[in-house]
Amino acid sequence: MSKLQTMQEFKTEDPEEGDDDLYEHYSFTAGKGQEPLRVDKFLMNFIEKATRNKIQQAAKNGNIEVNGTVVKQNYKVKAGDVVRVLFEHPPYEFLLTPENIPLDIVYEDDTLLVVNKPAGMVVHPGHGNYSGTLINALIYHFENLPENSSGRPGLVHRIDKDTSGLLVVAKTEEAMTHLAKQFFDKTSEREYIAIVWGNVEADSGTVEGHIGRHPKNRLQNTVYEDGSQGKEAVTHYKVIERLGYVTLISCKLETGRTHQIRVHMKHIGHTLFNDARYGGDVILKGTTFSKYKQFVENCFTILPRQALHAKTLGFEHPKTGEWLRFDSALPEDMVACIAKWNTYARHAME
Repeated sequence: MSKLQTMQEFKTEDPEEGDDDLYEHYSFTAGKGQEPLRVDKFLMNFIEKATRNKIQQAAKNGNIEVNGTVVKQNYKVKAGDVVRVLFEHPPYEFLLTPENIPLDIVYEDDTLLVVNKPAGMVVHPGHGNYSGTLINALIYHFENLPENSSGRPGLVHRIDKDTSGLLVVAKTEEAMTHLAKQFFDKTSEREYIAIVWGNVEADSGTVEGHIGRHPKNRLQNTVYEDGSQGKEAVTHYKVIERLGYVTLISCKLETGRTHQIRVHMKHIGHTLFNDARYGGDVILKGTTFSKYKQFVENCFTILPRQALHAKTLGFEHPKTGEWLRFDSALPEDMVACIAKWNTYARHAME
């Protein structure tokens, strides 16, 4: 590595929903002695095994940024420029190692199983997360799981690393095909519980807006209201309880896009509580009192992740045709956080 540059490699978390590719993330800062140099040549010099084709594809996909702005491959890097690039990462099938990790199985038969995933567990191996995933656990406990279109054993859908809740896993090829079609046809039922910043005024509502990657922050998604980019996304929400400066809501997914609830709620001004990726890990609503600031920090400590739980999952059994519906209790960190806001809201009204 040249003394003129510094480099840091970043990793991405799994998406909440959808089947987007995983990425390798690199960041370089050009040193004071950097002469103007095309960004593709610059990256070739500092990323091991980076081919020209790989860099050109990243540029074509809008995955090369300089100082936060997407650039073409002929951009000339200058001293002090911060260059970031995202490479689509190849599948990690060869890294699928069985691991004896306990699973919270809420239902199982010879066709499928439903698991309650804890927050903090990645669903499948990817760049920077090679072990400890749900798939590592599944292939230890179950043999010959069918692979989905991305080569991932048993997975019909997935949720983000720091989102807790229910997932259905296919045990046969027939179940995989049948369940995947239900998700595609929007006939499955998925309800999430979330804590969001602000008072959601309407008792219920629907957020519609195409979701695609953010043009400036490739680790985020955003809403394209004109439908010019991204994919159609529909979220139905309902207020469960208003707790002063935050609101407890239910969200039902009509579609399953990456970070859909997180993106849609931010779009309407109600970012998820403690959602670091989308800016919810700072005080967005409330007072300037130091006691309030300390109260919120305590809530962040109790719930050190985005306040989102996949509570309900419903689908037609691929073998019997019976409608199955599963419900999971809110995890302790969310229950504790809600209790604190409840107490705060009551005292504020007195």
